[in-house]
Amino acid sequence: MRAVAEIIEPALSPQSVTILGATGSIGKSTLDVVAGSGGKFRIEALTAMENVSALAALARLYRPRFVAIGNPAHFAALKDALAGTGIRAGAGAEALVEAAMQPAGTVVSAIVGVAGLASTMAAAKRGARIALANKECLVAAGTLLTQAAKAGGAKLIPVDSEHNALFQVFDAARPESVRQVTLTASGGPFRTWSLEQMRSATPEMAVKHPNWAMGAKISVDSATMMNKGLELIEAFHLFPLKAEQIEVLVHPESIVHGLVEYVDGSVLAQLSNPDMRTPIACALAWPERLQAAVKRLNLAELKTLTFEAPDVQRFSALALARRALAEGVTVALNAANEAAVEAFLAGRIGFLDIAKTVEATLAKVENAEPSTLEEVFEADAQARAIAQSLLKRVAA
Repeated sequence: MRAVAEIIEPALSPQSVTILGATGSIGKSTLDVVAGSGGKFRIEALTAMENVSALAALARLYRPRFVAIGNPAHFAALKDALAGTGIRAGAGAEALVEAAMQPAGTVVSAIVGVAGLASTMAAAKRGARIALANKECLVAAGTLLTQAAKAGGAKLIPVDSEHNALFQVFDAARPESVRQVTLTASGGPFRTWSLEQMRSATPEMAVKHPNWAMGAKISVDSATMMNKGLELIEAFHLFPLKAEQIEVLVHPESIVHGLVEYVDGSVLAQLSNPDMRTPIACALAWPERLQAAVKRLNLAELKTLTFEAPDVQRFSALALARRALAEGVTVALNAANEAAVEAFLAGRIGFLDIAKTVEATLAKVENAEPSTLEEVFEADAQARAIAQSLLKRVAA
């Protein structure tokens, strides 16, 4: 049974924490929460994919027992930067998994993309408490990850603001009492743009999110609304719901992050200012509450909150995500999207070509949900190859 909402015991203090993806926006926000916690946490391990200088600086500051850099080419630089500290260092995909296997009570999964899957799976199998910020893990291998977590005794707590909101107000003991859940979406920087305007959108425009400070890839996903499509799939695996019970609502202010409607007509919502430190603090401390240095929400100051239905004609990514979930090809959806977003950020294709590439890729893949992690990576590689072939034609 898919369910993130179960009894989760309070973590002991000081709580040991490993951060997979420490130099990204989620990693930095997590470290900010840790630094302001008054000694409630200590860092066990840190990882990064490319930014070796930032990783070394964080290691010297937080003194983890182990650090890992995803790109093996940076191993020598990392070792040199940590010389004399006594901190063990590793490099490559195996080292990322080794970091997840360190004896931390909590693992923050914040590596972007399917690159974070193997390490997150390792943390699940050893029974860690996983603060899950990598949505691609569930999109590409949701059934496998939740099964591994259940078998290993791991606890999955979502860090995405929307899923964390649902987690806080979802009645885990009575899931049958839930009529539907709603994920909110800001609508991104192009919410009011026409298709013709979006045709000329640049990467610089796409990464300027109106409310959130995020990395380039997730910012583009927000602009296409693929991010919400991926989150819809994520919610399907996190909560014991049918796909048709998961809705999306555009909410430009990004104050209401998620709503749960019950069969008696009650609707419970979680509200907070758009600051990732709030869901991170919740995930680290749950079921307790941790004071975070975030701006308090003042509804009188805001005065008005607005909502609107998503326009799936202009933002077709939402429909593509529902289709991929129904057909069991979410691995291909994610792989094609990652390839297309990378091409867009590099200036090789236009903004509207992202969704077109994903749709064309889905039309070419087999409808077969992977049953092993190896099959996930095979399906991912196949979809990327198809997407890359399509992208070459677009860019020509």
